[in-house]
Amino acid sequence: MFKRLFAVALVFGMASIAPPAFANGCALRKVITDRLSEKYNEALSSAGLQTGHQTGTMLEIWTSNETGTFTVLVTHPTGVSCVVATGEDYFNAVPAVVPPGIPG
Repeated sequence: MFKRLFAVALVFGMASIAPPAFANGCALRKVITDRLSEKYNEALSSAGLQTGHQTGTMLEIWTSNETGTFTVLVTHPTGVSCVVATGEDYFNAVPAVVPPGIPG
């Protein structure tokens, strides 16, 4: 009984101290981006550097006009990317155009 309890505690203890980079949908950027390209036909649509407490990380938005899917990644300077959001029915917002001569 003690051996089983010890083994279970050891396994769950190791899982709880797993590196956070691979615990929450994170992997090397190339691994994630290759999968997004091949499986979902997604390509990088926009990106920007984050400021504040996450200085040095890049926010990336990958989208597919064919499938309508999108993925938001946060990429760290170490080359590890984490998926922070995914979804369907992505669209590009088009700004409203006010015809000349009509007060806005």
